[in-house]
Amino acid sequence: MANVYLFLAEGFEEIEALTMVDVLRRGKQDVLTVSITDEEKVMGAHAITVKADRVWEEIDFSDADMLLLPGGMPGTSNLWAFRELCDVVQRHVESGKLVGAICAAPMILGGVGVLRGRRRATCYPGFEHYLIGARCTDEVCTVDDNIITGNGPAAALPFSLAVLKALKGEEVANTVAEQMMFNKLMEKK
Repeated sequence: MANVYLFLAEGFEEIEALTMVDVLRRGKQDVLTVSITDEEKVMGAHAITVKADRVWEEIDFSDADMLLLPGGMPGTSNLWAFRELCDVVQRHVESGKLVGAICAAPMILGGVGVLRGRRRATCYPGFEHYLIGARCTDEVCTVDDNIITGNGPAAALPFSLAVLKALKGEEVANTVAEQMMFNKLMEKK
């Protein structure tokens, strides 16, 4: 089974982080939430406190198959300020492993230089200038090889389903989407 880590920093966007965890676990994919501090409890952007599964120092990320970065402010700024995380993300992407970032968090990918060249990515409107070297899309969710990006809180469910698809395949992602009635919602459009 793939090892997936989702990083929590003070001020993270709760709907993005918790939707990712929920969707992945519905799809029988283990995912560990990791506080980037030495405190298990992390306060989100909307005053919702979440108890992380682990703290940064407890994990050796060499076994990671996918890293997930929820957005939100100041959560994304706090993730960006934590240079150890940025180094792990850069090495992870450069080794061809999966990474997902949503809302403001794709700015971390731009900042560490992994979007340069052919990469397509999306982000929260107004953060495009941080996606250094990327071809910005206005898509809700953009998948480009081993990088998955989403554009904001409303993208939490389609983004999470794209992450699940990358990890467990289209059949599992479609089953979860159907169980959550996401397919019905999309049919009504």
